[in-house]
Amino acid sequence: MGGKSDEVEKQDMAWRLIGAVVGLGVGFVARKAIEFAWQKATGKQPPADPNSLETSLAEAIGFAVVMGVGMEVTRIVATRTAHKRYRAWKGVSRKAEQVIGS
Repeated sequence: MGGKSDEVEKQDMAWRLIGAVVGLGVGFVARKAIEFAWQKATGKQPPADPNSLETSLAEAIGFAVVMGVGMEVTRIVATRTAHKRYRAWKGVSRKAEQVIGS
């Protein structure tokens, strides 16, 4: 009573699964792209171990910032795009989604 219907729960679970798969795939590709860009921009390989004393503090922090921001922006864009496509494919309108509470 007052809970989600079975169909809504199935759609919710399907979206979670799709979102997880998209997130993993995009994360892998984004990491490789950021590492490639780092190598082209600096002429050096990305630090394999930022905690190593052989890696300068500036390089370790710089790579961490670039990787963190790049990965998060990529994740947000990919997840939002996938969610819009999923809603369009399932025919779920924003108004219906608000009523359901997703």
